[in-house]
Amino acid sequence: MAGSGTAHLRARDPHSEDRGALEQHGDNDTDESDGPGNEVLLSVEDLRVEFTTAAGVVRAVSGISFDLLRGETLGIVGESGCGKSTTGRAILRLGEVSGGRVRFAGADILAVPRKELARLRRRMQMIFQDPVGSLNPRRPVRHLVTEGLAAAGASAERRRERARAVLDSVGLEYERFADRLPRQLSGGQAQRVAIARALAVEPSLIVCDEAVSALDVSVQAQIINLIEDIKDEFGLTVVFIAHDLGVVRTISDRVMVMYLGKICELGEPESVYASPAHPYTRALLDSVPRSDLRGGFAGPALGGDIPSPLEPPSGCRFRTRCPRAQELCAQQEPQMAQTKTGQYVACHFPLTD
Repeated sequence: MAGSGTAHLRARDPHSEDRGALEQHGDNDTDESDGPGNEVLLSVEDLRVEFTTAAGVVRAVSGISFDLLRGETLGIVGESGCGKSTTGRAILRLGEVSGGRVRFAGADILAVPRKELARLRRRMQMIFQDPVGSLNPRRPVRHLVTEGLAAAGASAERRRERARAVLDSVGLEYERFADRLPRQLSGGQAQRVAIARALAVEPSLIVCDEAVSALDVSVQAQIINLIEDIKDEFGLTVVFIAHDLGVVRTISDRVMVMYLGKICELGEPESVYASPAHPYTRALLDSVPRSDLRGGFAGPALGGDIPSPLEPPSGCRFRTRCPRAQELCAQQEPQMAQTKTGQYVACHFPLTD
């Protein structure tokens, strides 16, 4: 677990005074003046994603900002519809982005030409939720894992060598699996193939979008262990998106809690899980079943439904479900502020120990 870069991996107010210093630090992909592990690889500023529908404009992501250090794993968690998967796709420019800036290794991926974007995308890969559905059903495994290399013009020999290497890295024997089709794979095997495909182009950043949620619990553990192993082996930086709080805690160096397109809280797992500062984080943790408590839960279930992203509440978006909400919460949107070392929260009335 990385602990030296606390000040850099944080949600940021895009209007804060220290923004310029953080941006300057992230401009140079080779700047290691702060030592290994202190380099900002991914910088997201005021990211907004909106979709126009017949019913109106859906505000899926509404002005979020955070930095991610090279070699770290950021876990993004929240209820369905909170915007975490949309954030992951926007980071890789896999969909339309309404505003803001996403800088990877100093390059603004929302502004670069398509040719440059194609080059950058080889360094930014995504592992999707449905392992079988993400693979071309007509292509054998040896072709699936080297699709990116083929698009980049790699020779047949290079592709064959790389396929053997990455399949071995994810625990699949080349001779047994190279010619299999996706329908001949189990869910866990298909996800290993998807991971191998991401590794084949030698990326720096991998975004895992609910990469284990469709798998059996025992297989989930195997894939989580695999992701941790390849992160260390290949020096990867990871964005891990999930709704399972336990899984996120296991794999993450930092945890970012989202609600209705906004960041509620961000910090090291030990702090966020032991002493959550946002009422929404507290409610999520209290809703996780626990064997040591009568009834299985630490607190009351989170009441009410998530408001529509077509018309989010004024002020704090969580106020309509928050037991601590006051008049100020409806009038002003809370800004991200540090509550303790390495822990940040957007709440007018944060929880205290």
